[in-house]
Amino acid sequence: MTRTAAPIGPILFLDHVEDEQAHLAALFILPKGSQPPVLTTTSGAVSGHPLAEYDATTVFRARFTVTFGQTTYHWNGQDYTLNLDLENDQRLAYVACNGEETGDLDREGSERNVMWARLCAEHRDRPFALLLHGGDQVYADEVTDGHPLTDHWPRDIQTEPENLDDLNRHLRERLLQRYAALYASPDFAWLAARVPSVMQWDDHDICDGWGSLPPRATQSAVGRTIFSAAREAFLIFQAAATDGDLPARFADPQGRHLGWAVEMPGYRIVAPDLRSERSRTQIMGPLGWDFMQSQPSQSSTDRYFLMSSVPLLGPRLSLLETLMMTFPRMQKYEDDLRDQWQSHAHRDEWQRVLRLMIGISRAGQNVVVLSGEIHLATRAVMPLEGNALLHQLVASGIAHRPPPRLWARFLGALATLGDAPIAGKPIRIDRIPGQAGRYVAERNYLTLDRQGDKWSANWQLEESGRSPDLML
Repeated sequence: MTRTAAPIGPILFLDHVEDEQAHLAALFILPKGSQPPVLTTTSGAVSGHPLAEYDATTVFRARFTVTFGQTTYHWNGQDYTLNLDLENDQRLAYVACNGEETGDLDREGSERNVMWARLCAEHRDRPFALLLHGGDQVYADEVTDGHPLTDHWPRDIQTEPENLDDLNRHLRERLLQRYAALYASPDFAWLAARVPSVMQWDDHDICDGWGSLPPRATQSAVGRTIFSAAREAFLIFQAAATDGDLPARFADPQGRHLGWAVEMPGYRIVAPDLRSERSRTQIMGPLGWDFMQSQPSQSSTDRYFLMSSVPLLGPRLSLLETLMMTFPRMQKYEDDLRDQWQSHAHRDEWQRVLRLMIGISRAGQNVVVLSGEIHLATRAVMPLEGNALLHQLVASGIAHRPPPRLWARFLGALATLGDAPIAGKPIRIDRIPGQAGRYVAERNYLTLDRQGDKWSANWQLEESGRSPDLML
């Protein structure tokens, strides 16, 4: 049984933006039988309503609206200031990979969350308007432990499982435990109460390699139960929503895919769903592609931020994929490489999305891709039309410890080979300002700063500190 010893929240989410107003949702995780105090703004009081029930816990949500600018809301005897002057100069933060595959809940808090503490300090000095989460907000790999149907998932898959309802209950409670632990950590909780979040999911929010695992695993009754429980948890804990009640930024009200877009004054943030329709042979299905192809005609802004949880621009990983398949002992890493846009299996889709970015640039928008997933910091560029560049900024992970520096150097060497999936538009892996190597093996996060009509970015690196500004 999962128990929540003390109230958790408010955790703020941006539902959508319309008519110079930000529509927000506040999430609360409380012991069953409790009721959250009312939330008050200049427009009045808002009560929390039950969103989901667990064995010993109830999750509540309170939706409210604030006008652009610096404003304050009040909850449980405390004032919380929001910096939502979205029409003028502002700062955004981008984070990814908030955890690790094994033993994450047992890590010592100050070590695990050192980069969250830095992000809090930055907010106190120069406030952020929004917090963008680029995938793997939670590492759900261990939630399958402790149940006979999933103890050895995905190696051992029961073809005629019994009592899937019991498995679903087990998974729901374990997912609650992980989200509650993360959202109760002091630095995250302090920031999330003052900066609204928008989140895009990736494989670890479901299980390691979801969609790149063999179909016999993902399409089995157990696999679909795992996906269903993780999807419900994503909606509740990463969007303060449930089926049939999605925020307006989500493209499909029925939730058949979970892509979303937010039109802000002067820029647009687009986050396709790279998991719901994923298989070993596709990254997005018809619904996801329809959503992506609708974006250029919908936007009237001059800056387009694409959140791609898996990096869109990268080195020639298909060479490494071929090498690994040659050696049986290395084939256990195939799923990790199959997960990438650069995989042999996804090259047509990779070219398709790159052509889409070229088309968006032709429409007069500056395109920037924000990515995580690889537990390293890096950046890349690809030429567009005229003198324009497609910039990709990779920040990962905020809590996941980095791989060995040798791996970063190997990827940097692989990047020297180059790749040009679109003829005449070679991809180049560039160095972060101030760094000697193309990949930086340090925990990190990214900040984006708009001054007037100019945008810049920099990385906060655990050991190297803040990078010099990169003009976009």
